[in-house]
Amino acid sequence: MRMPVPLVGFGQVRHSRLRPQQHAFAYPTYFLMLPLRSLAAQPQVEESRSWAINRSGLLSFFETDHGDGRTPAQGGALAWLDELLHGHGIADATGEVWLHCYPRVLGFTFKPVSFWYCHRAKDDQDGALRAIVVEVNNTFGERHCYLLDAPRYGVEQRADKVMHVSPFNPVQGHYRFRFMRSQSQDAERTVARIDYCDEQGVLVQTSVSGVLEPLTPAAQRRALWRYPLMTLGVVWHIHLQAARLWLKKVPFFRKPQPPEAFVTR
Repeated sequence: MRMPVPLVGFGQVRHSRLRPQQHAFAYPTYFLMLPLRSLAAQPQVEESRSWAINRSGLLSFFETDHGDGRTPAQGGALAWLDELLHGHGIADATGEVWLHCYPRVLGFTFKPVSFWYCHRAKDDQDGALRAIVVEVNNTFGERHCYLLDAPRYGVEQRADKVMHVSPFNPVQGHYRFRFMRSQSQDAERTVARIDYCDEQGVLVQTSVSGVLEPLTPAAQRRALWRYPLMTLGVVWHIHLQAARLWLKKVPFFRKPQPPEAFVTR
């Protein structure tokens, strides 16, 4: 059976605030979609200069950027993920784990949100999607995970908001998640949508989408040439849009204490 290969998605990030002032933007972007269990099972191979795992490169992925920061010697990101799932009673997500995240570019990264798509095993089960972990980072260095149990593509999932992300949104209300991954004759496409809702309804709509293709040297070069400072740009755009919201006099909320629990189910 053919092993899954690392993918890169070229697409767009969208954000739309509905009130008290309307504010919307969209940026082109790219992201990684990595089959972590398959990568862990494969022997180490010589990688191109623009793609590296747990080592420096023009474009790289470090396991310590996720979860509780475990190094490969400590079991890495997969050990953290399996421990998290088992701790919440999910023992059958032993199939492929696809991680949708931003890479490090020239050694720098900021990952506002990463998505862990955890599947059942195909050998003795159906290989279906079993859980999704939504890993959120804010600009204050805090991290929190929202665990979605038994999700389905195209079906809305919900979780209470418990961590401060934007100073223009209070820590109350809930998130609505919806994920899609579709295969057409020409390409495979993924969409992750998160709507933030307060007591009045939907306040902010966000999404990241893209067309997936194998992470070949040619695709890596295209990503680096088109967006040479992409991850720095993520931080720049966050602060730029915050300044624009401030100029529009959108209410500002001070950062509260982070949640005591690391995971919200």
